[in-house]
Amino acid sequence: MLRKIITIDESKCDGCGACVPACKEGALQVIDGKARLVSEVYCDGLGACLGDCPRGAIEIVEREAPEFDMEAAERHVAALEASKQAPAAHGCPGSAHRTLAAGSHAHHAGGGCPGSAQRMLNTAEQPPRSEPGAASGPSQLGHWPVQLHLVSPRAPFLQGADLLVCADCVPFAVPDFHQRYLAGRAVVVGCPKLDSLDHYREKLAAIVFHAHPKSLTVLRMEVPCCGGISQAVIEARDVAAPELTVEVHTIGTEGAISVRSLGPDAGEG
Repeated sequence: MLRKIITIDESKCDGCGACVPACKEGALQVIDGKARLVSEVYCDGLGACLGDCPRGAIEIVEREAPEFDMEAAERHVAALEASKQAPAAHGCPGSAHRTLAAGSHAHHAGGGCPGSAQRMLNTAEQPPRSEPGAASGPSQLGHWPVQLHLVSPRAPFLQGADLLVCADCVPFAVPDFHQRYLAGRAVVVGCPKLDSLDHYREKLAAIVFHAHPKSLTVLRMEVPCCGGISQAVIEARDVAAPELTVEVHTIGTEGAISVRSLGPDAGEG
């Protein structure tokens, strides 16, 4: 629809972040040293942030943009508030931005979820362990970082990519993961059991909106709790690129793989 929405002149923005708290819908964040509009559906176009920019880098324009979604903005703000209250990661720079759902470790550590049940898998026919340093083919990972929390929606490696959204247990269950799935794709990984699905939906919507991926593939485990990652991707797709088909690969704990293609208006059961 044609509506009013903010635009940011990156040549003027110095990344001071004064505009971020001024936006009550949480539409602005400082990413890679610049203020960014994380999702157009969060911007109401009223321009409360304009007067807080000391560089005059923000203005309101009228152009085609998705309709402002108040409910999505409220969920986004709630997720941001929850992330501020989560315990900060200490010492590890790679973990600095990882947001865990409140109480997730205490509640989910085997607390009744079938996906957390301890089990032994059939290892009778597994090949022997390779010697340290034995070659098994080159890595197909083409970028860094890969954690969904750490990847910028505007990262160059996401632009027009075949995007792979992967639950972080999957590579352990797929012996040829690099050759089968990773080669030629951009990847983001996360755990829907330990992290906030609201945050996943918002971050994935921003990625799909800004990166315009050629294709969107989800890798999830067969355990019930892993369905959250495919549902988050589908809901993000519905907001940012409803015409895009999502292909969901469900991986069994012993390696079996089933595939579903979900077009527009198709939800993940």
